[in-house]
Amino acid sequence: MHAPDSTLSPTAMNNALLQYYEAIETASHEMLEAARVGDWDRVVKLEGACAVLISQLKHAAGDYRLGSEEAQIKSRIMQRILLNDAEIRHLAEPWLEDLDQMLAGQPRSALH
Repeated sequence: MHAPDSTLSPTAMNNALLQYYEAIETASHEMLEAARVGDWDRVVKLEGACAVLISQLKHAAGDYRLGSEEAQIKSRIMQRILLNDAEIRHLAEPWLEDLDQMLAGQPRSALH
């Protein structure tokens, strides 16, 4: 995605900014799908893509404020992103525990 042109109309700017939020939501959903199948390398890769999108969004948005309708859409998108994030964290807990044990030189748990 490219930063929206600052000469865009308010409606076009709103749409451009919402596209960033939607792209972040898509990436977070893909992260969740990868976490569900235990593809942690893909989760990490997508997390990096999310970080880039968030940085681009911050730059594009600047001090711009979304209209009330767009702010409601953004809020719903953010709620879905947070739900995805919570489930990813829940799925990652056993993997992170195994990683901690491996780094500490302990064998993997028999439960995994």
